[in-house]
Amino acid sequence: MVAQSKKADQGKIDNRYKLLDRAITKHHNSGYALIEILHVAQGIFGYLDNELLYYIANALKLPPSRVYGVATFYHFFRLKPQGKHTFVLCTGTACYVKGANEIQRALEQECKCSFGETTSDGSVSLISARCVGSCGLAPVAVIDDKVYGKMTVDEALQRVRELRETEKERNV
Repeated sequence: MVAQSKKADQGKIDNRYKLLDRAITKHHNSGYALIEILHVAQGIFGYLDNELLYYIANALKLPPSRVYGVATFYHFFRLKPQGKHTFVLCTGTACYVKGANEIQRALEQECKCSFGETTSDGSVSLISARCVGSCGLAPVAVIDDKVYGKMTVDEALQRVRELRETEKERNV
């Protein structure tokens, strides 16, 4: 089965779909392997957009609503492209009590996007987590897989500005 992506330039075959087709065939086009196939698809494409979800639904002969439901149920799956950097803010009780809500408001204002979204320049994805398991360091942020405890509004803003500036310099 060969697919063409609307995003492929000038009608060329998107080789990523060939890789996905191999994974689907490996699982015998079975809907029982939906989660595994979604993992493979996200690994290949980076995220699961609507076109890709429809493609998977069609290949597995499943209703699109079921594929979308599974993709939105599990937090691992991303339906939008992620930024080059991630800023995960813990919003658990200890972090909230110690000011995570103020950090969140300041970052949303600075980045002009809400948590769960990516900045318009694609440099930073803002993500909230219910708990990162470091309550003694509250409020806690995980920036590109590195934990920062006792985060302040000023420190959070400074770190995001640095991430965005780094990306601007790379793109110049």
